[in-house]
Amino acid sequence: MHTDTARCVRAVRSKDARFDGWFFTAVLTTGIYCRPSCPVVAPKAANMTFYPSAAACQQAGFRACKRCRPDTSPGSPEWNARADSVARAMRLIQDGVVDREGVTGLAARLGYSARQVERQLLAELGAGPLALARSQRAQTARVLIETTGLPMAEVAFAAGFSSVRTFNDTVREVFALAPGELRTRAARGGRAPATPGVISLRLPYRAPLTPGNLFGHLAATAVPGVEEWREGAYRRTLTLPHGHGIVALSPRAGHIDCRLSLTDPRDLTQAISRCRRLLDLDADPVAVDEVLRSDPQLAPLVDAAPGRRVPRTVDAAEFAVRAVLGQQVSTAAARTHAARLVRAHGVPVEDPEGGLTHLFPQPGALADLDPEALALPRSRRVTLTTLVAALADGSLRLEEGADWDEARARLTALPGFGPWTVEVIAMRALGDPDAFLPTDLGIRRAAERLGLPATPAAFTARATRWRPWRAYAVQYLWTVDDHPINHLPA
Repeated sequence: MHTDTARCVRAVRSKDARFDGWFFTAVLTTGIYCRPSCPVVAPKAANMTFYPSAAACQQAGFRACKRCRPDTSPGSPEWNARADSVARAMRLIQDGVVDREGVTGLAARLGYSARQVERQLLAELGAGPLALARSQRAQTARVLIETTGLPMAEVAFAAGFSSVRTFNDTVREVFALAPGELRTRAARGGRAPATPGVISLRLPYRAPLTPGNLFGHLAATAVPGVEEWREGAYRRTLTLPHGHGIVALSPRAGHIDCRLSLTDPRDLTQAISRCRRLLDLDADPVAVDEVLRSDPQLAPLVDAAPGRRVPRTVDAAEFAVRAVLGQQVSTAAARTHAARLVRAHGVPVEDPEGGLTHLFPQPGALADLDPEALALPRSRRVTLTTLVAALADGSLRLEEGADWDEARARLTALPGFGPWTVEVIAMRALGDPDAFLPTDLGIRRAAERLGLPATPAAFTARATRWRPWRAYAVQYLWTVDDHPINHLPA
């Protein structure tokens, strides 16, 4: 979009928050860059230039606006809506792969050479993987500076910088303030951490957002010991690259309140990325609802509660295991099966609030699972153990940068994986916005009540008008039934 100058200028002059994260405005006369909704008086069009990413702005020598804080914009919805190599690379970079494995590790996951990845990202985003990762490190450093009391040296290494000097230089270059000045400003603004050891921050999103189906779904399907709904917040344990964490997420007007407790602050970037992915916060609800509202049979559902998101997951392998446990059983039975697996194989953790007890077991911990110990039909035991083996040996990859078509093909080849299981994993674990569940019981009931085709083939053909947002259509169709997944818990 950043190449459409006239459209960008209109968005900046109207201060349209819907475009935050789609592009960034660099002001030639001041040397700063802003989000489109920046509240200051819009500069002259001749003094504006537009970039596709914050990293591209920083690479061009611009510093972040202190008023609108463009580094905290929602992410571009393109990366979650596309399946090409650039989108896959961005999802992996957001999950911290470059910091952990370098550009060669990123390229290996994508199946390209490092030079090809660099060329593709430069062409589309104006910055290579190192610059994009650097921009992300700067934002992580800012969060740690403003919300914790960690010494600056610890902040530097936790944010992924190789030295304190590089950390100091980057923070000054990006924010035009020294790290100590950022902490002083945060303290004056009342953003000091409320609880020692807890990182509190706001996760922005594009309005509108209807939190009922999002948090209702997560709470209704919560696995005891791993997840819970407590005092207006969805809480769960997180397995992270350097340790583990506990997160509490609460819906608020204009943002999601996020409280993180981490055993290692180096995991902050990954924790934030996974929480945003879990709640689908980078979606563009206006674009989604515009397509769905054009269908007269969906329009009343969209108008009743616009901005529904797709509840996703913080761990794709975990969700795949839970999807198998939930095959052809009720929500309550699926929770019971998952809870047994967690108690037997999950890693115990301490929760100061007492409600969470374990991490969900990783595929490696389930690789030696005794099928006879599972209270499941024999065919489903085979399905589960085969899935776990494929995840453990790497022959099946469901990570953030996974190829959606390849993952679907590999899932379909496993015993016991029918269309429903494959598509629900594609929708919630892989993040495909066009995944569709025509055989789901709730969707079939909705189709009957709305006068939509009854057979899966005819229903799928009818749903082509909802593309590429059929996963969001599923969220609206589920509201036809009065089910706990559609409502915020009491």
